[in-house]
Amino acid sequence: MLDLNSLTRSELEEMGAAGEQVLNCYRVLAKSGDNIVGEVIKGQGTFYEMDHYPKGDVYDPQTHCQYYYHAHREGEHGHFHTFLRSAGMPDDMRPLKGQSLQDYMEERDDKLTHLVAISMDARGYPISLFTTNRWVTAENWYPAEDVLFALNRFEMDLVPPSWPVNIWITNLVRLYLPVIRQLILDRDKTVKAWAERHPNRDVFEDRELEVTSEVAIDVASFLEEIQRHLEN
Repeated sequence: MLDLNSLTRSELEEMGAAGEQVLNCYRVLAKSGDNIVGEVIKGQGTFYEMDHYPKGDVYDPQTHCQYYYHAHREGEHGHFHTFLRSAGMPDDMRPLKGQSLQDYMEERDDKLTHLVAISMDARGYPISLFTTNRWVTAENWYPAEDVLFALNRFEMDLVPPSWPVNIWITNLVRLYLPVIRQLILDRDKTVKAWAERHPNRDVFEDRELEVTSEVAIDVASFLEEIQRHLEN
């Protein structure tokens, strides 16, 4: 998945610290028999596939980061989608030129970008990270180089709907930052290859292309691997 030898000690230490925060969120929630997914859907009524949880999404007005949880894929309970809105981007960051514009792009002022999705199991633990095609999240499409920059800005620094969940999702992204970077680069390679194989289709709206890159994850094992590298 990732060659840790390619990272600096400082990067590994930052990832390790983020991982400890992730584990601490699990510890605190477990005291009351709760978990990450339970916190997000708590008090939201009947859980329906495709609906966003919590209702209205979670948005940090200072960092302009956003996420929501929903379900529709087999092999998981559901997944989080993470975003950065245009107000949190540098002034010179622009969507990819030449892409077809859909109604949802014309009807809103915000030109948000999707960062990464986090697949969760029924116990409330992450099992994979993945990226998606544009139509999946109704985002604007930015080149990978810009999304990588946006990824570094992801932080949910607020309490609602759950402080542990906001700390968890911020630090899970930081823990897997190099992995997510590669997923975003692979996303663009997948889209380019798909467009070349299907020249008469709008690649960004092609329903046959949904997930553009994915990798299975295990937080505990990954943290152990990081710690071994730091001890050498």
